[in-house]
Amino acid sequence: MNWADVLVFIFSILIILTVATQQAQDSVQDAFSGEKSDLFKDQKTRGFELFLMRSAFVFSLVFVAFVFVSLFLHK
Repeated sequence: MNWADVLVFIFSILIILTVATQQAQDSVQDAFSGEKSDLFKDQKTRGFELFLMRSAFVFSLVFVAFVFVSLFLHK
């Protein structure tokens, strides 16, 4: 196990935590009934939700990069 494997593990935990703390945009009831409210469709993400969304994106890019580094180091 090398340093890249440890970083892959750390970033996978960070991705899980950031995605788990984000609030769902859709209701479970709307998913099963097929109805969709158009009231908040043009609402922009702001504040902490925007931070979580961007950090999850950055963590996923770094995660993929370290997966490739880890694969390269294991060869």
